[in-house]
Amino acid sequence: MKKDLLIVCVIAVVITFLALGTKIQSVDDYYLTHLDEIQEGSETVFLSIDCKKLLDPENLKSLDPNLRDEKYVPLDGVILHMTEYVLRPNDTVFHILDRAVRHNKIPMVYQKAPLTAYNSVYIQGINHLFQFSCGELSGWAYIVNGEYQSGGSGAYKLKDGDVIEWKYTCDLGRDLGGDMGQ
Repeated sequence: MKKDLLIVCVIAVVITFLALGTKIQSVDDYYLTHLDEIQEGSETVFLSIDCKKLLDPENLKSLDPNLRDEKYVPLDGVILHMTEYVLRPNDTVFHILDRAVRHNKIPMVYQKAPLTAYNSVYIQGINHLFQFSCGELSGWAYIVNGEYQSGGSGAYKLKDGDVIEWKYTCDLGRDLGGDMGQ
């Protein structure tokens, strides 16, 4: 009897300790706590996501009919307007994108190294728009400071003030001023 009472007391103490020491958060609270507040002196970068190339009538014809909806292709083509984020040590383009889509609840699918061509992270889809959703030359590409990038987003280290633009291409990047086949 005393042994059973001792076990119950120990379990009660453990449960109390866990309950008091565990911070229970909603999904919204979890995502909000993983974005750093911009403070004076913070290093920052900027990020936007768009699929404006899909608004071209020829491209729209090639788009999967199930994706021809405003929730996938916004009327202005902008999935995420240019937003400022705190730059953490060793952040890459992928790190900022990952935090941004999580915070804004934008669906994203990616493949991590070593299965990718650049031994980095490959973005397969954002906001339900995937590689090949608009033909065999379509997919996601990124531009940093106005220059098209052909390397993996997980390998591109950022610096203070960088401007990252994720864009959906319908022509292997040529329609963005680059070429993914380079």
